[in-house]
Amino acid sequence: MQYPWNHNRRFNAYSEYFRTTFGSRVQKLSVDAGFSCPNRDGTLDTGGCTFCNAEAFNPSYCQPGKSITLQLAEGKEFHAARYRRATRFLAYFQPYSNTHAPLSFLEKCYREALDTPDVIGLVIGTRPDCIDEQKLDFIAELSKTCYIMLEYGIESCYNATLERVNRCHTFEDTVYALRQTAARGINTGGHMILGLPGETTAMMLHQAEILSALPLTTVKLHQLQIFKGTTMADEYASSPDNFHIFDLQEYLYLVMNFLERLNPAIVIERVAGEVPPPFLVHPPAWNIRNDEVIRRLEMMLEENDTWQGKYYATNAYGTIH
Repeated sequence: MQYPWNHNRRFNAYSEYFRTTFGSRVQKLSVDAGFSCPNRDGTLDTGGCTFCNAEAFNPSYCQPGKSITLQLAEGKEFHAARYRRATRFLAYFQPYSNTHAPLSFLEKCYREALDTPDVIGLVIGTRPDCIDEQKLDFIAELSKTCYIMLEYGIESCYNATLERVNRCHTFEDTVYALRQTAARGINTGGHMILGLPGETTAMMLHQAEILSALPLTTVKLHQLQIFKGTTMADEYASSPDNFHIFDLQEYLYLVMNFLERLNPAIVIERVAGEVPPPFLVHPPAWNIRNDEVIRRLEMMLEENDTWQGKYYATNAYGTIH
């Protein structure tokens, strides 16, 4: 089988995209530059998204009291044992919304990261309502001399879900942000949560079709996980029947069906989330690392003789709304 990408795996894998793009191992180094979010700092709200506990994903070396330069140096040491072959790095501005600040502050942060030896680019995590033309023009100018990825928290393609989890933006904001970003030649990423309350399996799978029509470079898929200290944890405690925690086989089957419907040009950066068990309200459902999740997914794709985009058709998808 000849797949549309230049390797033999059954989905458009991020590791292969990296090899093609950079020619060798490149490692992301997380950075916490002290950004907030508009629905945390009072710009839109103060409660935050109901599912959000950014500490669950933040490496120990990421502390906003440290300079970006120091965090990157400690990040290199943190990853040295596991990723010995990595000699070049991307600064990953990860926690919260890393374009939610005046342009002058963004420029200071991004340039400090890019001035760090062996850092060849930036991955900037943000929300679709935290960009504007001036910021995008600046980032586009940076992208002429280094690798840049703007990674948007999409989470869901349904406005009813976005409202339920207190995102304080609409899916129309997402579509606009992605199109404006891609129009400037900037790489785009999207983060999705599968299993948010109120969404059926059919709704989750239809999102693959909706995303396929958007100018996305990469997609990250995360299963719903409920973190301690969140509004969703309180909701789960009072109404657990409103939530569904996937077992591994069930989730892999969902992802397989999702990939079959997804545009094969979109790179799959991640298929599942992984956090330390103490952060979870519910017991860890799988107790395996993401590498093993990927291995089992690839086994399932092979056993079912299927692949990303098997049922993709550019004219098959409905209106984006």
